[in-house]
Amino acid sequence: MTFLDSVLKTVPLDEINQRSRDIHFWRTVATLLAGLLFAVGWLVAKSLAALWLAVAWTATAVKVGWQAGRPAQGS
Repeated sequence: MTFLDSVLKTVPLDEINQRSRDIHFWRTVATLLAGLLFAVGWLVAKSLAALWLAVAWTATAVKVGWQAGRPAQGS
């Protein structure tokens, strides 16, 4: 008996075969699609949050610059 034969005897082939039969193709496809859509939504949310931060920061920088460039009131 070779090493490969002894290894193959320890592999639970019946259990693997049964579990592989329990996998349903369309449910697997639907799960993968749902995961993909979730990831896209998450990325869009993170991108919009970063975009909003950039817009808010830019608007604030313009406001502060505008105020610094105007002469002081009452002078």
